[in-house]
This record gives sequence, structure tokens and C-alpha cells, in this order.
Amino acid sequence: MAPNADNLSAVLYGIKDLRLEQRPIPVPSDNQVLLQMEVVGICGSDVHYYIGGRCGPFIVEKPMVIGHEASGTVVKTGKNVKHLKPGDRVAIEPGVPCRSCQYCKTGSYNLCPDVFFCATPPDDGNLSRYYVHDADFCFKLPENMSLEEGALMEPLSVGVHACKRAGIEFGDVCLITGAGPIGLVTLLAAKAMGAVKVVITDVLSKKLEVAKELGADYTIKIERNMSEEDIIKKVVELLGQEPNKSFDCTGIESCIRICVAATAAKGCAVLVGMGKVEINLPLSKALAKEVDIRGIFRYANDYPTSIQMVQSGKINVKPLVTHHYTLEETLKAFNTAHTQEGNPIKVLIHANPNWKPS
Repeated sequence: MAPNADNLSAVLYGIKDLRLEQRPIPVPSDNQVLLQMEVVGICGSDVHYYIGGRCGPFIVEKPMVIGHEASGTVVKTGKNVKHLKPGDRVAIEPGVPCRSCQYCKTGSYNLCPDVFFCATPPDDGNLSRYYVHDADFCFKLPENMSLEEGALMEPLSVGVHACKRAGIEFGDVCLITGAGPIGLVTLLAAKAMGAVKVVITDVLSKKLEVAKELGADYTIKIERNMSEEDIIKKVVELLGQEPNKSFDCTGIESCIRICVAATAAKGCAVLVGMGKVEINLPLSKALAKEVDIRGIFRYANDYPTSIQMVQSGKINVKPLVTHHYTLEETLKAFNTAHTQEGNPIKVLIHANPNWKPS
């Protein structure tokens, strides 16, 4: 490959300062693969970095290539790579841990303090023509899965991980606050794992309509005049009981409070969304009911499960995709994700210049 070949990349310099520029094509090490990037989704964290220059404790302090929800095609492999070959289509798990700390060794590599994670400052992401990644965090896509579905394995893995943390099993009754992309993939995972009734809340009717199409049994549109008690009462009324598994997928304090307070005795409330550093919670209610409150951070060992669920047909992620853009249209894509014009759910950017709309 010529050293001057096109490697157009989307680089975030600061707040609302996202530029397209050429970068050198990287060279894979012995355990890496060089990828022709195909599809990169825009995540809520990407929008936070673009609009505010930070997401939680992570702050953009130097130019950073954006993007981490991705799929690609293998172009070249390092000499130690045995399970992949040029031409293979892969879903890219964006976090590569150190592999040697106690968290990595015990299977919780998502908690590794030295993890490299695409587009989390100071680590570059993969919204570019070409990108190198550790081969063991690239998962070959089955023939019946598209590259678009491959890019969606990242958000789906969040939902799968959340449901594993909750211990979802057949017969569970669930509440999900927030019908954005993460709330919707949590819905998909919960239903696939055996939840029999799920109610999901949001402020936007359009998102609730999609949730219904994806399998939600009940939806609640949150109105300004509704109190937390009103919402909890409506949840119980619709489900016929308190939910035994609840998920907050917003990070908004009021939603987290509802999630915790609504959960049945001996149930589990999982906090998926990341919001303010400090929030007020109704802990006395949770303590009196012995409710388990659990947090999640990304995912660990969940990509294979997510791929198998889509491959088998237990989960269909295609309805999540609402918008398509080329790499040259990155600014337009981010504007759509930020303004929510056109009711986007998942906005995809196609990095391969040969991509044509279907």
C-alpha cells in the first residue's frame, strides 16, 4: 500500500471543532491487523466530546480521532495473527486492556486501569479510512451479518452486559428508563434473555414508538407535570407489579431515582447511563427492600454473545439504524446526532469510499 494512500480521518480538536484531515496509514504490529474501516456509529459519548469537550471524567486536551462503534475489513495481518486473514469482515471491540492486571486476569478487563479505548481521551478512535487494532479484539462476522450490524455490536454489548449484571432470566419483569440507543439495546437483550414484561419510559413519543416495535410491552411518555411518584405508580399499574429488574439508561438523576425506588423487594436496579458525579437517591427505600444497586462500565466478554444473538435471529438491530452518511459528511452526521433533527436513533458513517447507499 502506498504511503500516500488516502487515510482521511475525523479529528476532534476541541468543542465543536471537528476536522477532516489526512493521517499516515498505520502499520500493524505482530499481534495486530490493519483494517479498512467500513461503518462507524455515532455514540452519545462522541456527541458529548463534540459539544462539550468531555464525557464524565474524560476531557479532550489534544486532537483526537473520534469514533468507537465500528466494523472493518482486514487488509493486512501481523505475523502472529492466526484467526484472521485479509478480506475477513470484523466487529471491532474498541477497548484493549493490559491483559496482566488483576482485573484482566479475573475476566473483568473492562475495569483495567491501563485500557486503551478508542476515542476516550487521550486515545485515538477509528473514524478513518484505515486503522490498526489488536487482532484478539476483532471478531469475525458470520456470513449472514452485515457490516452495519457489526458496528452495532458495540452498543448491543452494553445492553448485554447490563442484563448479565442484572441476572436477567426467564420470567423477569423489567423497567427501563430512557429509550435512546442504549435503552433500546437493553430492551432487546432483556427480551432475548427471557424477560416476559418490559415497560420503557422516555420524553419523546417517536422513540417510544420504536421501542414498541422492538418488543416493549408497555411505554410511558414522561410529561412535565408528572412527579416521580406518578411515574412509579404508572409503571406498577402497567406491569401489574413492581419490576424485579430495573435499568436506568439516561444518567439523569430523576430517572435513576425512579429506577431505584420502583424496583421490587429483593430486586436489582442497574445503572447504565453515566451522569453527574454526585446525585441524590432514595436509598432508605432501597435498603428497606434489600434492592441491589449495580453499576456497569462498558462490557467484558460480551461481543461473542452479542454476535451470536444477532446471527441466530434472537435480536434484530437493523431497526435502530435511521441515518447514513459518508466520511466526508461527518460534520453533517454529528449535527444530526446532536440536534436530533429527523428523529435519529443510530447514525452511521461509512468510511469506505466505495460504499454506495442501498
